[in-house]
Amino acid sequence: MSFLDRILRRSKPAETRIASSDPYLAEWFGLTGGLGSYVDAERATGLSTAHACISIVSQALSAVPLNLYRRTGNGGRERATDHPLYGALHDIANPTQTAFEAREMLIASLLITGNAYAVLEWNGRGQVTALTPLDPGSVAVERLESGRLRYRVSSRTGGVRIYLQDEILHLRYRLGREGVMGLSPIQLARETFNLALTQQDTAGRQAGKSFRPEGALVFPNMLPQDKKDAALERLRTKIEAQNTTSGVLVLDGGAEWRSFSMSAKDAEFLDSRKLTNLDICRVFGVPPTVAGITDNATYSNTDQESRALVVRCLAPMAKRIEQAMNAAMLPPEARKSLFVEHDLAGLLRGDLKARYEAYRIGREWGWLSPNEIRGWENMPEIEGGDEYLSPLNMVPLDERGTSAGGGGVE
Repeated sequence: MSFLDRILRRSKPAETRIASSDPYLAEWFGLTGGLGSYVDAERATGLSTAHACISIVSQALSAVPLNLYRRTGNGGRERATDHPLYGALHDIANPTQTAFEAREMLIASLLITGNAYAVLEWNGRGQVTALTPLDPGSVAVERLESGRLRYRVSSRTGGVRIYLQDEILHLRYRLGREGVMGLSPIQLARETFNLALTQQDTAGRQAGKSFRPEGALVFPNMLPQDKKDAALERLRTKIEAQNTTSGVLVLDGGAEWRSFSMSAKDAEFLDSRKLTNLDICRVFGVPPTVAGITDNATYSNTDQESRALVVRCLAPMAKRIEQAMNAAMLPPEARKSLFVEHDLAGLLRGDLKARYEAYRIGREWGWLSPNEIRGWENMPEIEGGDEYLSPLNMVPLDERGTSAGGGGVE
């Protein structure tokens, strides 16, 4: 507060409204047209490639286990199945949504608008028992003078409810300059999506007129003025009649057809749409073959791109979600012993032969036990399955003679 403010007894506002770039706000002001301007997120997600990318990321991350773990004394971990949060993340998120449905909705909102919100329900012991996702378009974020956040949620009936920072899970795709709101990947790459939508509209118009080219009929001589209207009407009637029957024009009077439009082949329209689809995959970090673009796919690069999806796309997104959940859903004291983490190991295990070969190596070299291997394959434990092997040839040099059963060199 400045010296003049103190004299006039003027105070700062209690909160600062955070600007949002969500699609609902821009749609309200009509910012929906022209290359490089605002892109309607609903139309953009209707593009087949964008829909595939969003579905792949949201469904893949929602399908893998999201577990609550408890740290053990020996540096390991165990599932905290007795904690209410475990059931909310793993089984039922709220009375009307399963954990898969709620997580899918949150991740899809994150990829479309850049922000995802969920109301947290706490019990008397300071534990989260349920989370309910919110429509991002109904949430306004405010920064209080203390630096904490406050959320205004509008209902369908016109009412407004206020939530404090501890009551909301807020996921953000990429922080904006103010450090509070996430940025929409669709708006960040709006020129790419605008081009894709323009190409889709062009293809739709061409298909609507059965891909007939636009042009003009040019006559070698000027039509008589007194008979011009009748001649043009007769020609129009003949064209319409022939287009609805055979589709082949037979014109007399020396008329010549001259096209106004460029053919799709000459404009390389199909190749341009393929390139745009690749750009959309780059925006979401999804490999082309995973999104169904198989023009240059082979058996080897398809397998490698499936692994690249996990390492370069799903793993960073999972870490983003995990850290936000740990901060919002676990009190500071609970974070010392509990943490939320995705189990992505199942996506990287490969086929049956590759998994069994990895298990054999781990078993023979002594860092895997039979029960650990059986657990990964969803098989029950067996008696004596917690023992580890130790290779006999991997011993210190000064013990080699003794371990071999003979006398060492004195």
